[in-house]
Amino acid sequence: MPAANLLNLSPSLSFPDNALRRGLAAKPYNKSSLSARFIRSSMSIPPAAAAVVADQSKSIPAQLRVNIYSESLPFIQKFRGKTIVVKYGGAAMKSESLQSSVITDLVLLSCVGLRIVFVHGGGPEINQWLGRLGIEPNFLNGLRVTDASTMEIVSMVLVGKVNKHLVSLINKAGATAVGLSGIDGRLLTARPSPNSAQLGFVGEVASVDPSVLRPLIENNHIPVIASVAADGAGQSYNINADTVAGELAAALGAEKLILLTDVAGILENRDDPGSLVKRIDIKGVKTMMEDGKIAGGMIPKVNCCVRSIAQGVRTASIIDGRLPHSLLLEILTDQGAGTMIAG
Repeated sequence: MPAANLLNLSPSLSFPDNALRRGLAAKPYNKSSLSARFIRSSMSIPPAAAAVVADQSKSIPAQLRVNIYSESLPFIQKFRGKTIVVKYGGAAMKSESLQSSVITDLVLLSCVGLRIVFVHGGGPEINQWLGRLGIEPNFLNGLRVTDASTMEIVSMVLVGKVNKHLVSLINKAGATAVGLSGIDGRLLTARPSPNSAQLGFVGEVASVDPSVLRPLIENNHIPVIASVAADGAGQSYNINADTVAGELAAALGAEKLILLTDVAGILENRDDPGSLVKRIDIKGVKTMMEDGKIAGGMIPKVNCCVRSIAQGVRTASIIDGRLPHSLLLEILTDQGAGTMIAG
């Protein structure tokens, strides 16, 4: 798909002239925030208005479009030719509209020269198929207990179904995606988790060999990677997708790791959604963890980010995947869509 077409974004990124005038009248023109306001404006448009918005998008002044594209230029120049690893999951995976916005974002970013690596899990889909087969999902401390029969379903769903569906969506949107798991090309070698007696075939990443990815990335293909890997004996393991993304980012020398989540990011006060920490360094993260401000399910995500940065990744971001086009907000604006952690 030509980049010029992609830069029209999607119907949800357009808005009628009256909404445009209200947005610009409310705040004087400010070049540093225009593109972020343009992207965020889509969040207030009801789904029922999508068709009308698509028709009216043609009447958005050409000069405004040019200004928005021009504002994106420094960000495109910053990231062009750089590897960005994106972990996909949570609400963005469950919602068809959010899934569509993520795919559109990936293809747009690929077309303007970013090297995208896309890592996914698929917990809800796994649970659905286990239910169909009469197998009750079982979790221990938030981790799926994975016996031999469950591992078989995990592999079938993640590698055979979810992975190929995502590849198909990306290809349909105009990029070229290649579906892989950690087993392919010995991309990932797994080892049992320390709690394997209780968790079964839940693994950790023992090593990464990204050689199978490099030709794909250099040819502007998008690798789509399912978080399943095998040990030296060929036994398959289910591995946390955040962990896989972080280790791949480190092995590839990525510029940025992005984790799509169901939360706004790191909060100064966990009970106050408005206390989002926009940017923090590793020292600040460790202090927040010691103070108990980072807890629960956020801890492994933050640890994943810290570990990847310690291994050479420039920045890692935990962003709100519930926001439409959160990837564009994070990469092509100075406002971001969550919390960015730097070294």
